[in-house]
Parts: sequence; C-alpha cells; structure tokens
Amino acid sequence: MAVPTQFAFRTSKGLGVVNAAPTYEPLPGFEKPEGNLRCCSYSPCGRYFAWATLDAVLIIDASIGYVISTLPAQNVYELGFSPLGTYIITWQRPSKDDNGDAVKNLKVWRVIEGPPGEDAEHNVVGRFVQKSQTGWNLQYTFDEKYCARVVTNEIQIYESQDLGTVWNKLRVEGVTDFAVSPGKNHSIAVFIPERKGSPASVKVYNVPQFDSAVSQKNFFKGDKVQLKWNDEGTSLIVLAQTEVDRSGKSYYGETTLYLLSANGGFDSRIDLDKEGPIHDVAWSPKSQEFGVVYGYMPAKTTIFNTRAEAVHSFALGPRNTILFSPHGRFVLVAGFGNLAGQMDIYDLEKDSLKVCTIEASNASVCQWSPDGKYILTATTSPRLRVDNGIRIWHAGGGIMYNEDMQELYHVNWRPQSATSHPLENPLHPVPTPHASALSYLGTVKTPSKPAGAYRPPGARGTSTPLAFKREDEGGTAHVRDGLSFGSANNSTANGFGKPRRREVPGAEPVAEDKPPVASPAEGDENLSKAALKNKKKREAKKAKDAAEKSANLAAPSTEEAGAPPIAGRSRSQSRGASSNSRDRRGHERNRSRADSELRPRSQQGRPRTNSQRRDFRDGDPRDPAVREASAAAARAEAEANGHQDSPKKTRGQKNQANGNQKTPQIDTSIAQASNKANGAGAAPEAPGLTVTSPGGGGSPQEKKVRALTKKLRAIDDLKMRRAGGESLEATQVQKMDTEESVRRELENLGWTEL
Repeated sequence: MAVPTQFAFRTSKGLGVVNAAPTYEPLPGFEKPEGNLRCCSYSPCGRYFAWATLDAVLIIDASIGYVISTLPAQNVYELGFSPLGTYIITWQRPSKDDNGDAVKNLKVWRVIEGPPGEDAEHNVVGRFVQKSQTGWNLQYTFDEKYCARVVTNEIQIYESQDLGTVWNKLRVEGVTDFAVSPGKNHSIAVFIPERKGSPASVKVYNVPQFDSAVSQKNFFKGDKVQLKWNDEGTSLIVLAQTEVDRSGKSYYGETTLYLLSANGGFDSRIDLDKEGPIHDVAWSPKSQEFGVVYGYMPAKTTIFNTRAEAVHSFALGPRNTILFSPHGRFVLVAGFGNLAGQMDIYDLEKDSLKVCTIEASNASVCQWSPDGKYILTATTSPRLRVDNGIRIWHAGGGIMYNEDMQELYHVNWRPQSATSHPLENPLHPVPTPHASALSYLGTVKTPSKPAGAYRPPGARGTSTPLAFKREDEGGTAHVRDGLSFGSANNSTANGFGKPRRREVPGAEPVAEDKPPVASPAEGDENLSKAALKNKKKREAKKAKDAAEKSANLAAPSTEEAGAPPIAGRSRSQSRGASSNSRDRRGHERNRSRADSELRPRSQQGRPRTNSQRRDFRDGDPRDPAVREASAAAARAEAEANGHQDSPKKTRGQKNQANGNQKTPQIDTSIAQASNKANGAGAAPEAPGLTVTSPGGGGSPQEKKVRALTKKLRAIDDLKMRRAGGESLEATQVQKMDTEESVRRELENLGWTEL
C-alpha cells in the first residue's frame, strides 16, 4: 500500500498537519499548537516536522505526530534541515553582546541527541555569525558529508560532524553566490558579478580540487543569478538578471539564460525566439529536459533538452510559471500573480497532449503532490489578506478539497520519495471529492453568458480586427525593438507603446493620408528644429530690410528726374534724408506726425475721417502705383546719367553719404509722378514741410546741447533729493559739482535757459 500524502499549514492562530487523499483528516496524535508561531518546516527526507515558538523549537515525527525533540532556541525566525534529517539549523536576528561583539546567530543542532529513547541534553554542533536573512542556511552535499557557506571572497567547506574547523576553502575574488550540486559528484558552482569592466562569470569546481574550474561561462548583463542544478547534478542552468534594463524595454531589468555541464563538456547561451523577460525555468525530475516560460505576454513556453535544443513549444498564453510532476509525466503551465490564475496540464508521454485547464484565481502557492496525482493551490498572506485558504485539485481538472482560513501564512506538502509512490495512471480512476469540495462548488456562480470585452453597438456582430486581438488569439505579434517612436520600423499594429492610427472595430480600413512636406533646402536636413526656425526668421528679416531700402532709395530718383524739391530743403539734403533707411517704428511715427501737420490745426489730435484719408491718397508713398512710378523715374535718371545701379555700400560709405541728417522726408513729387503715370490731372502742389524725429536727428551741435540739458536736468533732480533730506552717494555729489561747467558749455553753444 502506498504511503499516504500529507500537508502542513501555518496561520495567525496556529498550525495544523493534515493527511491528504482520501481521508483529508488531521494527523492523529498531533496536538495543534496555538499562538504566535514564526516558522515551520518539513525535513527534506519527510521524516520530521518542526516549528518555532517564542521560547523553543519543537520537532515531531511526521508519521505519528509525537514530539521527539525540543531545542532551547529563543526568537527563531528561520529553520531548516539537512538532506537526510540529521541536523536542524536555526537562524535568529543579528544582535550584539555586552562587549559590542556580534552574537553567533546561526546555530546547527542534532535532531536526535543520543540513542532513541534517551532524553539527552541538546548541544549546539556549530555556531556562525550570519547577518543576512537571504541565503542564510548552510548548503549540504547529498550524503551530508560536507557543508558550505559563503563569506567575503571565499567559500568555506566544513565536514558536517566538525563545524568548528574549516576543512577547506575555495578562494574566489568577488564571489557573491554559490550552489552545491544535489547529485553524487560533489560539485559546487560559484557566481562572480561584473566588476571594473570585466564580465560576470559562473565557475564549477569539484570538491576538493579547487585549483582550476572544470566548467566556466563568462557573460555580461549579470548583476545577480539563479543557479539551478538538475537532480543528477550533471547540468546547471544559470538565469542571469540585471537590476536595470538600459534599453528601456522593461522596469525589471534584462534576463538571459545559460546552460553548463558539470564536466565542462558543454556550455551555451540558450537562444529564445520571443522577445521579452524570462518568467520561469524548471528542470524535469528526469534531468534530461527543462522548461522555460519567456517573452512578453502572451508568453511562450518551450521544452529544451540538455543540449539547449528546443523539443516542444506550447500554445501562447498569459503564463509565468512552469512545474513538472514528481515522475516527470505531466507539466503544469500557469499564470499567477497579476494574471488570472489559469493552469494548463499537459501529458508529456502522449505527445504533450493538453489534459485540462484549471481556474485557480488569486493563487500564490502551487505545488504538485509527491504521488503526482494532485495539485495544491493556496492564497496566502501578506500577498492577499482576504479569501485565504487551501484547495487541492486532481490532475484531471476536478477539485478534491477546499478549506478557507484566516491569514494563512505557509502551506507545504510533506516531502516523499517518488519511489514510495509507484508510477500509475493518475487520471483513472477519478477519486471521490471531499465534502468540502462539493460545498465549494455549490457557492461558485456560473456566469449566465460568457464574459468578454465590451464592444460598442456599431461593432457588435462583426469580426474583431487583428489590432485588438491577443497574440494567442490570432492577433499581431508584439514587437519591442527599442526604436524611437514614430520611426519607420515602429508601425506594429498592437506593439507596446507603438503609435498607430485609430481603428474602429468593424469599419473599413482607411488609407493613411500623409500631409505634403516641403523638401528641405540644401544643408537644412542636418539642422535642428530651433536652428531651422531661426534661419527662416533671419531670411525673412533680410528680405524685409531689402524691401524697405529699395522703397527709400526710390524717392530721390523722382526728384532728379525733374520733380521739384520740397520747400525749405536743398536738393542734396532731400536726397540724403530720403536715402536714409529707418526701422518700421520710425516710419510709423514719422508718417503719423506728417499726416497731423498736413491736417488743419483744428483737426490735429483727432483721428482722420475716411474723406480726409482719400484726399491724401494721390500723394501717399505707400500706394503701389506711386512706388512703381518712382521706380520708373529712377531707371530713367540712371539711363540719362549713363550709370548702372550703384553697388552695395559699406556701412562707412552709407554714413558718409547720409551725413548727419537722418530725418525722413515725405516727397510730394511722388504724387505728381503717380498722376502722370495714371493719366490723371495735375494735383495742387502740397505745401513744403519738414518732419523731424524727436531725438533722432540734428547736427552734432544740437546733439551735444540735448545731452548737456539732460545732464543739467539730472543735476536739478539730485539737488531736489538732497533738499528733501535724502543722503546721496559720493558719485552723485561729484556730479552736482559739475553744474557750473555744464552751464558754461551750454552758453558757449548759444543755448539760453527759458
């Protein structure tokens, strides 16, 4: 008769040990402890079960439930067993003694002290200082002959019966992690992360030949690794991971997978044909194949052999977990965590035929039973603090047992050898479910109609476009090539973060209309947007200045062609004043002032009416006809003098030609030339006028007078401030002392104060 299976659980109120199929009853002879129990564990051999209270650690025989040993260890937070159950290891939080020295918080005890039946006192076999709770336990060989622990830059090897003396050392600079082989070859694998530009490496040594590694693999992108030996200890899987993904494709870093043989005959990187992270990897108990779940969702699951060759691939789906049954016949591919909790069971002995799909929502624990017939799932705290409980499913898909609990922290099958459960057909006959399973099925509500994604009324009854389908449902594959948005190679229909046109389900596809794009000028393709914008502004300003200059140069040409000069001004003064270029603001100011002087005094200061604007239209230099007439007159004068257009003058030549006169003129001869060009009658001659810009023109003497009067006003202001009691600075007082010299200079220039 086969040995019955068993599982144990720990909650906030206590713990329990339950015999599984077919009875599902508590273990006879076991008294359930209550209270704050921090941890519990089975021995790997399945003989013992232990838990820790605040004051001690208790060990029972897992077959009968009787306490066989009690360890005087207080405040234990972690405990574990050696492979054969000879030793139990406890870990307490780091602390210091009265002298400030670290307390040896990792202790190794014998499970049974002395011959059976004798109540001997337990003595600690070994003590160590272990600060980190991660990787706290010692690692033993399969026969418990040696055990090892990692310290700074070395792996220390001990003989299990003598933990006070280091038996051997494996000196490796920068080692951070290691894994002892579970096989019979006494091999040990060590990991050295990247350092100062050198690649990370995994090396395999045979104990105790530590002179050279028998197998080695160097690689980059490895900040931390998971080292997974197969059960025979002949091959090692290295799952390397970086803390940060520099390509920006993932928040959780990059993952790569490598395979090494223990004898150094083979090492390779495992090439995966779907881009994305590696979610899970697991060895088959037969040690001849392993499974990998990888890629962006929907993920892909593939079985590889020991030569890193793909043997079989399963259908795509939202999955992130893979587990082989203890005999290696079935494989479970599931999606837990933020996924829906679906579990697919495949029969590897029947061409990977899918057996069933189980819905185990919110599951945080999933384990095969030692006989390979059942699957245990549980929702535990603190992952979820509601709906905690244990469910056991048959490999054929039916639920066998259900128990709801409050704050379930831990649950685990009792380890048993596969040899104690002969390989049978686990699917037939189907066992009878427990009463709790039947009551659970009565509470599950069957949906009245199949649930699905919402579709607007206009799209109902039509086929779903590929852009809205998952890849495992026939949709377009996700592509994450790391290119920038908007590039030509980034037009994937439903890739993550890819820009695409808005599509309406059921509507006809619309051709993409690209707006016309002007071809860039020669050399503009290398300019940035800001530089190109500034270049366009400069070109527009140059064109505007050239147009204003040509308009100003046209005015004296009409005068030289025979038009009378403005009254009160000589011909040379009119030419110099008209050829001077002004900015737009100056033109507007001078133009408005000239208009106001031409209007009657009674209407100055008021806006002109439409009739008044029409009276000045024939002489307005802004009229296109006037400009055309002036340009024609300029060409006629140039032909008469036998000259071509003068070349562009330098800045100094312009100043010399213009002299000191910068006052713009309104030349009324332009109006007469316009009338002749248009065939109109001669208009009455406009009165002579002179327009001056305030502060913008005049002789050097006038400029000096304005500067001195401005200085005199500043001195008067300082005098008023000092009379008001304000304290002045030394420079201001010195400025006031120059008042007499300023007044004398003004008198010499002929200025008299009003």
